[in-house]
Amino acid sequence: MNHNNEPNSLIKASSPYLLQHAYNPVQWYEWGPEPLQKARDENKLILVSIGYSACHWCHVMERESFEDHEVAEVMNRDFVCIKVDREERPDIDQIYMLAIQLMTGSGGWPLNCICLPDQRPVYGGTYFRKTDWINILQNVANMWATEPEKALQYADRLTDGIRSAEKILPNVKQTDYTKDHLKEIIEPWKRHFDMSEGGYNRAPKFPLPNNWQFMLRYSHLMEDDGAHVSALLTLEKMAMGGIYDHVGGGFARYSVDGSWHVPHFEKMLYDNGQLISLYTEAYQYNRSAFFKEVVDESIAWLEREMTSPEGLFYSALDADSEGVEGKFYVWSEEEFEAVLGEDAHVLRDYFHVTAEGNWEEEETNILLTRFNEEEYAEVKGLKVAVLQDKIRTAKTKLLAERSKRVRPGLDDKCITAWNGLAIKGLAQSGDAFANPHYYEMAKKAASFILNHMGTEDGGLYRNFKSGKASIPGFLDDYAFFIDALIALYQSDFDERWLNEARRLTDYVLKEFDDTESPMLFYTSAKGEALIARKHEIMDNVIPSSNSAMAQNLQILGLLFDKESYTDKAAGMLAAVHPQIKTYGSAYSNWAIQLLGEVFSIHEIAITGSDPDLVKKELNRVYIPNKIILGGTNSDLPLLKDKQSIETKIYICRNKTCQLPVGTVNEALQFINK
Repeated sequence: MNHNNEPNSLIKASSPYLLQHAYNPVQWYEWGPEPLQKARDENKLILVSIGYSACHWCHVMERESFEDHEVAEVMNRDFVCIKVDREERPDIDQIYMLAIQLMTGSGGWPLNCICLPDQRPVYGGTYFRKTDWINILQNVANMWATEPEKALQYADRLTDGIRSAEKILPNVKQTDYTKDHLKEIIEPWKRHFDMSEGGYNRAPKFPLPNNWQFMLRYSHLMEDDGAHVSALLTLEKMAMGGIYDHVGGGFARYSVDGSWHVPHFEKMLYDNGQLISLYTEAYQYNRSAFFKEVVDESIAWLEREMTSPEGLFYSALDADSEGVEGKFYVWSEEEFEAVLGEDAHVLRDYFHVTAEGNWEEEETNILLTRFNEEEYAEVKGLKVAVLQDKIRTAKTKLLAERSKRVRPGLDDKCITAWNGLAIKGLAQSGDAFANPHYYEMAKKAASFILNHMGTEDGGLYRNFKSGKASIPGFLDDYAFFIDALIALYQSDFDERWLNEARRLTDYVLKEFDDTESPMLFYTSAKGEALIARKHEIMDNVIPSSNSAMAQNLQILGLLFDKESYTDKAAGMLAAVHPQIKTYGSAYSNWAIQLLGEVFSIHEIAITGSDPDLVKKELNRVYIPNKIILGGTNSDLPLLKDKQSIETKIYICRNKTCQLPVGTVNEALQFINK
């Protein structure tokens, strides 16, 4: 990076991504009143350039164009240039991404959008080569100087498109949902399963944790073999593949091929938080020791590499180190043998290490495995326990050796929404594996957010870095954090979590309400006014904030017996329901809510002096459609009149409670009816 020139105004930013551009010759600004006013005053076009720190092509475009003086000259002369970190300002990203999709039919990052002085988009795209980029800048600047009415026409058309896209109107017809509604979603969805490698039959392959969470639950509740096989196959193949870090734990963002072999090496908090939840749930489903190991290793990575001094979790690790993608994670045969010594010959085949390298284009090895431990031990004539011991020792040695390497860049800002996903994963795994340390990690992060990231008016901030929080939260920050609070309550029965969840939910209903739609806006009424206020409806690598919020409303409505919550959740689902069958994987979280409607949610209330003991026993059984309550002196409607010294378990469903029983086995008979 060239530091000879003076820094631009990004030097004051909190985002590591923006700071990476502080010494570009481009006169970048951070999004805010000053550059927006400057564009209006000087009647200049605005160039909005959006990316994030772990984005490979963002770095390439920076090297080729934004560090180049010839390019910077054109940008600085004709445009007010604004750099945006999409992780800090998803509200801005959402609008301009939609503009690019309407213009070009596809989107991605880096996202470069040219706008009028009033922020309305006129032209844009993703990655551009240097010469193409200069041409485009000159052409659009020329149009603005000579034919401004043409630019205004483009802007009108695009802005209308942005405002009307994804309009969801209330669906008056409240249907009684049935198993047939679920089948019509799953049948077209199943055609895309890859039954040999897991996931979907395409490349690249993304983990999409929420899709497989739905599949696990669907396969269990509907007793569907196809969904059962493909969900478990996918989880096994992902964890055996190169997309999983066999040495240090944690998953990369996606694999570039169809067999989970070569990852795009960046590791994101949002994927790993969800995958910790998913593999924990899969363990409850089939008790696979392999799935538990994936969770344990991933949490060890989270604690070792992604935890801030405050106990929050950082956003991401870059794919590159020393300017080379994946360099931190790969091994030559010589390195592998030098570290493992005499065990190398036993474990080479297990980790798929070859002399020429299993990642052909780089002539090196990405560690992965094609074998389960039992099969491999048999082939090598070893006892399984001996092999397992060798594998654990090898991982420890490889990790120690790897930690001497130059580390990939860390994006050390902490985002509330993604912390919510991680807190939930930790609370659930702490519960399922009876591991108090995981619970303590979850509790520490959640307590920090509640104590230090609240806004004056009772809301939440989105981000925390270097001791300060600055951006007011978006709907996903509330949705995933409320979900995390509900998970913590089910872990320790401390009603403080639920009361905070309820308080934040009321804040959301007030500040994110759309009077013309059952959906909630992505931005708060108090937030900065952009050219449109959007809803986030479709589930992607992260579930949509509306689907997550609808589930929160459903669960809190049951826990507090608050009909206005459950009615709101039902209205949201009803409005989306007609869309789900058209594209199951993009509505998987809504489909999970639908499962709760078809099969009902079991409310399991445990009274007595030791509810934890009962809960431990219940956790050994897979009941995906449940919420557990417990404790004495409670104000929760389901526990209020049920005080007793001896343990009693109440199973309630659809506002009806069965007579209390004394053992988990008796309780399960009610659930399995």
